[in-house]
Amino acid sequence: MGIVLRILTAAGLAVDAVVHWRFAPEMASVPGGSIGADTIFYAQAVAAAVAAVLVLVRPRRWTYAAAFLVAASAVAALLLYYYVDVGALGPLPDMSEPVWYTEKTLSLVGEGVAALAALAGLLTAGRAPGARTEDAGERDVSRV
Repeated sequence: MGIVLRILTAAGLAVDAVVHWRFAPEMASVPGGSIGADTIFYAQAVAAAVAAVLVLVRPRRWTYAAAFLVAASAVAALLLYYYVDVGALGPLPDMSEPVWYTEKTLSLVGEGVAALAALAGLLTAGRAPGARTEDAGERDVSRV
């Protein structure tokens, strides 16, 4: 099960990274804020790629937690900016985009799969396979 969660998390984050990297140059013209939307898209792509590699190379609770934060925050931002026109928020530009297209769907699916798989990995990482929680800490006294 661990390898499946690692692959699902990394694959979802890879889709997220590719979509954000490809769309970053188009986001340079988004108005408002002191941080460019293209910079935000490049940062998301890099964060997703790094989180994917970390989960593949070092499947630990902290790497799954990082992957979950990257993926879940991307889902939240995508849905927020689709459904709500929040305008520019402090240094962030007005990234409201109430349209749907194939790449946005791919990004949402990738981020959603990665978030769910990372959450499952976070909850199960570090547990011994086949270990039962109710037996933890009990000793077999019949052998004494």
